[in-house]
Amino acid sequence: MQELKDRIIKDGEIYPGDVLKVSSFLNHQLDTELLDHIGREIADIFSKSKITKLLTIEASGIAIAMGVSRYINVPIVFAKKNKNKNMSQDVYTAEVVSFTKGTSTQVSVEKRFLSKEDSVLIVDDFLAKGSALNALTTIVKESGADLVGCAIAIEKVYQGGGAEMAQKGIRVESLAKIKSMSVEDGIVFED
Repeated sequence: MQELKDRIIKDGEIYPGDVLKVSSFLNHQLDTELLDHIGREIADIFSKSKITKLLTIEASGIAIAMGVSRYINVPIVFAKKNKNKNMSQDVYTAEVVSFTKGTSTQVSVEKRFLSKEDSVLIVDDFLAKGSALNALTTIVKESGADLVGCAIAIEKVYQGGGAEMAQKGIRVESLAKIKSMSVEDGIVFED
């Protein structure tokens, strides 16, 4: 998606440690027009798929999932990073290791929100090494739901998460695929 690539070049910030910061438009401050276009693009890519639920992880994936939901009109379920008192104890859980934070977190989805009758599209902002997607696909598998695929705004292809998903037979569609990135050389996208 050229609009997203252009925005990454214009406003994305590369930090040491292989971090791409897109907080001015995608995951801290939100450009709702861009998110709408991202949502439409993902909905178009998966237009031939039967989808009953979108699954994402809090917090950055929620805005992208909302954009997609606007066009395919299905509920969004998001994996919570912290259990709280008003959350059922009957949950699916999986572990996520955050690339940018370097921490491990258990994420949970209440079982009543995913079932074997569902066809699920996973939506997220970033794909690097694939820990979040692995956790979310584990939750979908545990629920018995059908996994339609994964829709990602930005993928760092060189970190291998997308290739790992493909080896498992999981469809991954990324709107901006970064082939390489460095403070010195900037960002190079795959065609």
